[in-house]
Order: sequence, then C-alpha cells, then structure tokens
Amino acid sequence: MLEIVLFEPEIPPNTGNAIRLCANAGCRMHLVHPLGFSLRDKLLRRAGLDYRDFAEIVQHEDWRACRSALEGRRLFAVTTRGARRYDAPRYREHDVFVFGPETRGLPAEVLAEFSPGQRIRLPMRNAGRSLNLSNAVAIVIYEAWRQLGFRGGR
Repeated sequence: MLEIVLFEPEIPPNTGNAIRLCANAGCRMHLVHPLGFSLRDKLLRRAGLDYRDFAEIVQHEDWRACRSALEGRRLFAVTTRGARRYDAPRYREHDVFVFGPETRGLPAEVLAEFSPGQRIRLPMRNAGRSLNLSNAVAIVIYEAWRQLGFRGGR
C-alpha cells in the first residue's frame, strides 16, 4: 500500500479530494497536525463525498510522531525544490509521499530530513509557482501505482 502524508494541510477540499483518491487507489492517508480545518468541515465532506468511509486515515500529533510511525519505509518529499523529477525513481510497495501545506510547502527543517534523491518535483512551466495540492497528489500516486502495475485495481 502506498502512503500519502499531508503535512499540516490548510484547505479542506484539497484534503477531501486526496481522501477520495486514497479510497480509489488503495492508499493510506496520514494527516499531520495542526490541520487548518476540522475533519468535520462541510467542504472536506463535500470534496471527499462518502469516500472517507472507504479510506484509511491516520492522524499524527506532529511530524515526529508521523515519522516514527513510518519508520523503515522509504519516504519521498514532493516539493518544488526537488532535485529529481517525480517519474525518475522506481517506486516500491509501501513507499511514502510527503506533501507540504498549500501556502508554504514543507518547512526547511522537514525538507532537510530528505536526501536530494528523495526530494521529487513535478515539472512545470517557468511562470508557475506550484500545482494544486490534490492534483499533485493524484499525479504522483498514479505514477507510483502505474509502476506497480495498478495492483489491486480493475
């Protein structure tokens, strides 16, 4: 199972869309607190529809707790400051993809925990700053799942 980590997400519909993706792609969602919204938020529920019931969601008090829970796994930071394109690594079952908050990305101290080879980026045109969080999650997860032969899919 691929793992998605949203570090301190801020916008409920992005998290809702990512939860829906988890349900449909067979991923586990990790939410690192503090969140910029309540999990009871109407916009989160609307974006995630009823998929929250079909997705496994794990909440972590902070980054340290999340990192500890995922010890032994291979982690990738998805960042505009990444050294490698997202399609370059050969992904494995149980890889973890860490995404930062929508307005600021992963903080420098968290990003420093990832080697340059574990910092992946999505290509964009020069004028772009970043992609929408839920779109970025979908692109990366579907590439990893594609490499794994869409195991468990139909």
